[in-house]
Amino acid sequence: MISFKQAESYFKDRIGEDTNDIKKVWETFKNFCQESVEGEEEKEILVQCGVYDFTGEELFHFDFVRQFTVYDEDEYSHMEQLHCEFLLNPTVELRNITIEEWSMDFVNLDDFFHHVENLQEFKFPLNLKAIKLEIYQEEV
Repeated sequence: MISFKQAESYFKDRIGEDTNDIKKVWETFKNFCQESVEGEEEKEILVQCGVYDFTGEELFHFDFVRQFTVYDEDEYSHMEQLHCEFLLNPTVELRNITIEEWSMDFVNLDDFFHHVENLQEFKFPLNLKAIKLEIYQEEV
C-alpha cells in the first residue's frame, strides 16, 4: 500500500512514457483509483474540464483528480489533490464543454466511472490529441 506522499511518483511510474494517449492514461488512472492509499477512508475522485486561462493562455483543461484527506494522528490536517491534466487547444466544440463530477455522488467507483464515460462531454475530448499532460500533486 502506498502513502499519499508517494502517490504522484507512483502514478507517474504507472503512466510511463506513453503520455499522448488520453484513453490509455484514463484507463491507468481508473486502475490507480481502485488501489488503496494508506489512511484513505473514502476514495474521492473528480473529473473536471473546461476552457480556462490559468496559465495566461486559454486552454481546454481535461483533468482527472484523486483527492486525499490527510490526518495527523486522528486530527484532520489538510487535503491534497493528484492531478492528471491534459491541456488541449480550445476548439469551438471544446468551448461548450464543462464537467465537474465527483465520485462521492455515486454509490461506488464503478457507477461513477460508468456515468462519466457515458457523458458526451467526456467522450469527445477523450479522442483528441493533447498539447501536454501535466501530472502534479498539490495541497488544497
